[in-house]
Amino acid sequence: MQPRSGEELNELEARQEPRLVKALEMVAPGTAVREGIDNIVHARTGGLLVIGDPDELAFLFSGGIRLDIDYTPALVYQLAKMDGAIALNANATKIAWCNVQLMPDPTILTSETGTRHRTAERISKQTDALVIAVSQRRDVVSLYVDGAKYILEEIPAVLAKANQALATLDKYRTRLDQVSTRLTALEFEGGVTLHDVLTVLQRAELVTRMAVEIERYIVELGTEGRLIEMQLEETMVGVAGDKAALLHDYLADPVEDAFAMALDGISRLPHQDLLDFGRLAELLGYDRKVNTLDYPVSPRGYRILGRIPRLPKLVVQNIVREFRGLDEILAATDPELESVEGVGEIRAKDIREGLRRLQEINLVDRYLQT
Repeated sequence: MQPRSGEELNELEARQEPRLVKALEMVAPGTAVREGIDNIVHARTGGLLVIGDPDELAFLFSGGIRLDIDYTPALVYQLAKMDGAIALNANATKIAWCNVQLMPDPTILTSETGTRHRTAERISKQTDALVIAVSQRRDVVSLYVDGAKYILEEIPAVLAKANQALATLDKYRTRLDQVSTRLTALEFEGGVTLHDVLTVLQRAELVTRMAVEIERYIVELGTEGRLIEMQLEETMVGVAGDKAALLHDYLADPVEDAFAMALDGISRLPHQDLLDFGRLAELLGYDRKVNTLDYPVSPRGYRILGRIPRLPKLVVQNIVREFRGLDEILAATDPELESVEGVGEIRAKDIREGLRRLQEINLVDRYLQT
């Protein structure tokens, strides 16, 4: 997988389970480990692979042959014909042992029934190793990480799920754009209610959660997931930044700690709570019992100013700190804007022009949506 950057992708990566994602990357299509697993599946020999530090796992080994040779898919396929497990080093570049009898703690509870899978689950609970069990009869590949089981699916099945999720994400994003456009118009008109804000926040979070699901599919698809990845990046442009600006605009207590707590709290909300506007209002620092439909709120200006091209975040912060609200920013004279640190005469004109263009664009967008 190619390294990626950007605010949106950083948020998606932060929400993933890091150890499972690392495991999926290691066995994704296009990797040498996946090629070896596929060879074992096609040969119907079954197999058990343990990936971790051989020295730390040595207490589990009984018998076997010490190899300490470079990993190749062909070699691991041949070694899997023997009954014992194959031990690889932590980054799966070396085959440390083969034909090993693994002896995990038998008192560790397991929900598996087959000997190979029971051993795999117990080892994953007892150690930090990634354990891969390849079923001999059912052609099923199971990953065990921290005691949790993840079954690898065929690439066509994962692709179908990813495409279905992308279609759902596209609908979510369309709805998010609609409510966001409406909020922008209300901000310029000075008629925002808490319900309008929470609607956009809820939709942004739903989009992010769907994107996290697709990100998991992309990791599992490996080299086969490039087109899905490109579509995801295109769909997610601006979502994370807009959500952060929304929180900065409407938090009851506009301090950095409150922002971090609200952002983290929203990401951890159960789905049912995310649909509860009272719970969302509470996360923003408002009374849970407030009538959101009738509760007026005013933006500080982060979201609107953040949409003006080439306007640095530091300058946006200075403007908001100086005027304390979007209404005051819109009513400010040119000399007042120019007096803000980092603005000056030229940038003040750019801000004025930018705000005017945003109002025009918003009117067009609202017309096209109706």
